[in-house]
Amino acid sequence: MPYDEADAVRVRKLMRRRKGFSEKKMFGGVGFLLHGNMCCGVWREFLILRVGPKAWQPALDDAYAREFDITGRSMTEPQGYERDDDLKDWVRLAVRFSSKLPPKEGA
Repeated sequence: MPYDEADAVRVRKLMRRRKGFSEKKMFGGVGFLLHGNMCCGVWREFLILRVGPKAWQPALDDAYAREFDITGRSMTEPQGYERDDDLKDWVRLAVRFSSKLPPKEGA
């Protein structure tokens, strides 16, 4: 099943102006990276976020979030992002963590 392009467009609009932004097809979906580090993405109809250990459990406390694990490495998979404000909040959470990571070599 391909990823939801409409959702990818919504996330791309929020991410594309950020310094170090890039996009990469991965895990059957699309990943949005900051300085080469995975930040968020869209897989099937799901929003995938990398939020880090401090925000992980609070994010999972949201009724629409659950652990995402298709590769053996956990991520979160919130579904409650139909409203643009909700999507901004989720992406902001992932950006907050990912923007603190050291840049990947060559990114």
